[in-house]
Amino acid sequence: MSQPGTEAKTALKAPLFSGAGKDAGEAELNPEVFGVEPNLGLMHQVVTAQLAGARAGTHKTKKRGEVRGGGAKPWRQKGTGRARAGSLRSPIFRGGGVAHGPTPRDYSQRTPRKMKRLALYSALSTRAAESAIKVIDSFDWDTPRTRDAVELLGALALEGKTLLVLRRLDEPATAAFRNLPNVLITEPGQLTTYDVLWASQVVFTTESLKTVNGGGAYDISKSDFVRDEEAS
Repeated sequence: MSQPGTEAKTALKAPLFSGAGKDAGEAELNPEVFGVEPNLGLMHQVVTAQLAGARAGTHKTKKRGEVRGGGAKPWRQKGTGRARAGSLRSPIFRGGGVAHGPTPRDYSQRTPRKMKRLALYSALSTRAAESAIKVIDSFDWDTPRTRDAVELLGALALEGKTLLVLRRLDEPATAAFRNLPNVLITEPGQLTTYDVLWASQVVFTTESLKTVNGGGAYDISKSDFVRDEEAS
């Protein structure tokens, strides 16, 4: 006898479209990846670690010993009626050093791969529950044109932020989409929880979906960093 909810998990589907945006049926989604119970606390922890890893940690202010000047005593020790002072480069003076200022540091946090995998599956399951997962059969574009990319987004009724999961072989599609605002392109092996939660719609190709649908065999990204959206 099957357990309650098993049939729902085995029937996960996502709409399938052609490269021209026409309906081409449905694509199966692995319930082990797109049908897990979302763990909100784990997703928060992993995204926090990714955002921390994206920090450069190069902020620096000069202390009083690093500021130029201030070698002479500004006034004599006694008899002036003012508080004693040994240097104009003290933090209490303008142009002086900074007391307890920031120094370079490493903000990265170590996140076990099992945690990152479960957090990613939780994010993908959340988008699948919202019917925000779509699949493109294949791109038959010989020449990359941004106009074709815009028309495809319109045919799929994609609005807002869109995450496009492509393989490296899909170079024409990558070149066509990369200039569009609110479109982030990534590879299956570089997919992160932050990417999925950043987007309101996630679009796979048939081949990239096969990679992610591998479940436990899927090689999760080793990086804890959030990629620069403008560089994508």
